[in-house]
Amino acid sequence: MKGRVYWAKYLFDKGITRNIIFSGSAVHTNYIESKIMALYAEAIGIPAANIFTEEKAEHSTENVYFSYQMALQMGFSKIALASDPFQSKLLRRYVSKKVCCEMSLIPIVFDILREIEDHMTDPCIDVSSAFVGEFKSLREREHFHKRFRGTRGKNIREMM
Repeated sequence: MKGRVYWAKYLFDKGITRNIIFSGSAVHTNYIESKIMALYAEAIGIPAANIFTEEKAEHSTENVYFSYQMALQMGFSKIALASDPFQSKLLRRYVSKKVCCEMSLIPIVFDILREIEDHMTDPCIDVSSAFVGEFKSLREREHFHKRFRGTRGKNIREMM
């Protein structure tokens, strides 16, 4: 998660993006992932006005789908997925076939990320606003086949 936030900061600082949507629900812990990333991003200097959170997604395909829908609703004209190279490659086909053929992919360049991390001091953030009291991890809530369907984007219709 920290790498994705630093990558978002790099893209923001370089003018490659003006707005950032962090996506993710409380999936593996009782903290909403997108809120944690947003708090961290603000603490390292991305203005809160340029940070948005999508809090329903529990799988990578859902991160893409719900964030894309959110971006369209907010009137964003250029949309890109910025993630690690493995996720980018995994999601490339899903993005082009199921979501939008015009969404760009901007995979993390780890050499740049290492350089950024060498010059950053990890901030302290108050994570209380991202805490979910009643919580069961995805692994506890869904059997393997349901999680695999989610990874392939097959649970999205059920969530709408």
